[in-house]
Amino acid sequence: MIVPLPAVKCPLNWERMRMSYGLSFGSTKGHWVTNLNQQCSRASSGLFVPPSPPLNPEKVREFQRFITLSKKLLVMTGAGISTESGIPDYRSEKVGLYARTARRPIQHSDFVRSAPIRQRYWARNFVGWPQFSSHQPNPAHWALSTWERLRKLHWLVTQNVDALHTKAGSQRLTELHGCMHRVLCLGCGEQTPRGALQQRFQVLNPTWGAEAQGLAPDGDVFLSDEQVQTFQVPSCLRCGGPLKPDVVFFGDTVDPAKVDFVHKLVKDADALLVVGSSLKVYSGYRFILTARDQKIPIAILNIGPTRSDDLACLKLSARCGELLPLIDPH
Repeated sequence: MIVPLPAVKCPLNWERMRMSYGLSFGSTKGHWVTNLNQQCSRASSGLFVPPSPPLNPEKVREFQRFITLSKKLLVMTGAGISTESGIPDYRSEKVGLYARTARRPIQHSDFVRSAPIRQRYWARNFVGWPQFSSHQPNPAHWALSTWERLRKLHWLVTQNVDALHTKAGSQRLTELHGCMHRVLCLGCGEQTPRGALQQRFQVLNPTWGAEAQGLAPDGDVFLSDEQVQTFQVPSCLRCGGPLKPDVVFFGDTVDPAKVDFVHKLVKDADALLVVGSSLKVYSGYRFILTARDQKIPIAILNIGPTRSDDLACLKLSARCGELLPLIDPH
């Protein structure tokens, strides 16, 4: 028997929520500290998840049948699976960045052409990194990892850059948009761990301090221009070139070889499950079109409408971490 869990109520006072997520980052006698409001750490898993109706038992049975019948299941995840781990997204109704603020994500061309924009980006990322990197997988991530271990999940494609699938143990994984836990040199292509860069930031900015006014997706926080001006940004240790997170920024394109690989996965699958994505971005939506052309059945688990609801044989509006653990992957 399935007992529906209560839907999460979303806060209506966004200014109060913004203040409750204040982060401060500064140094005390050479020891860097981050202060995160305790209310944030306790309630973060619900603040960025849109409200959803109670689980429909009949829909759950249909979903179970969809999974049971699949012998080569391809799963594609989006930001909606990680909001339940406390990571804000862009497009969720009422609670995504676009709904809460007028701010927009950085554009690839701006980052590449402008040193001041890179300075602003890295200052904000430096403050947000300790909290972002500490996020842990939720029951949805663990469920998909279990499906892989039991050979129900053939491959997992994620649009997320938070490494939560990796933390949960997923190995048959393609990170479509890269990963924030790696840093890339725009000059020579050298890859380094993001944690090592954090230490270099600290050495270069021993007296710098900042207080963030809210969280944004992908480890970003809000800082004033005055806070950013004195922040020092290191260069590549190998060639001196500018550093960038190893992720696909808005306005950039996904590696064509990676796109071709995922297209082959779709064509080789016998079912496609979308988890936590509105599919508004073409980099993910294109694979839905391929599945449609190949007449591969599509199921979508996402709170709120998606770009491909009319192409799915099954659509469920529920929390990912509430529904996926109920499914028997055998």
